[in-house]
Amino acid sequence: MVRLTIDVIAKNSLHVKNRRAEPLGQYLKKLTHLNFSDKNIDEIDDLSVCKNLSVLYLYDNSIKEIRNLGCISNLTHLYLQNNNISHIENLSLLEKLTKLYLGGNRISVVEELDGLTELRELHLENQQLPLGEKLLFDPRTLQSLSKSLSLLNVKKNNIDEIKQLSCLKNLNQLMAGV
Repeated sequence: MVRLTIDVIAKNSLHVKNRRAEPLGQYLKKLTHLNFSDKNIDEIDDLSVCKNLSVLYLYDNSIKEIRNLGCISNLTHLYLQNNNISHIENLSLLEKLTKLYLGGNRISVVEELDGLTELRELHLENQQLPLGEKLLFDPRTLQSLSKSLSLLNVKKNNIDEIKQLSCLKNLNQLMAGV
């Protein structure tokens, strides 16, 4: 397995054309997009040096815990689908986050998204839930997303009632089929 560290990013960036002209520290500070999808990553290290990172692709890995992302305050898009995440956690400091992709994980409760007041899209489709279980929603989390969320994708999560989602006043698109 691989731990996503600054060293791993640096080794990967050696192949980037624009990278050769400037020191690594400057390059990392300017970096806005980072794609480490399908790289066998199981852990995320401190990425605070990537101050301008706005889009982070970490889908199709083996990540179990969402950690060390709170320091990336400019993050607007986070792609964590198809990992082994069982709890939504440590995202409340990502105040600029507008799109969050968590489909294909092991999440059973939608919670701890209280600080994400700019979140517009939340993708939680196809969670790998135990037989007979369904995706649940924490009422406080729903209330905190009530003014911002416009798209919610919860397809293939055994949801049989959507009444509790009525507090999402700006929801324009709900995907909740079997």
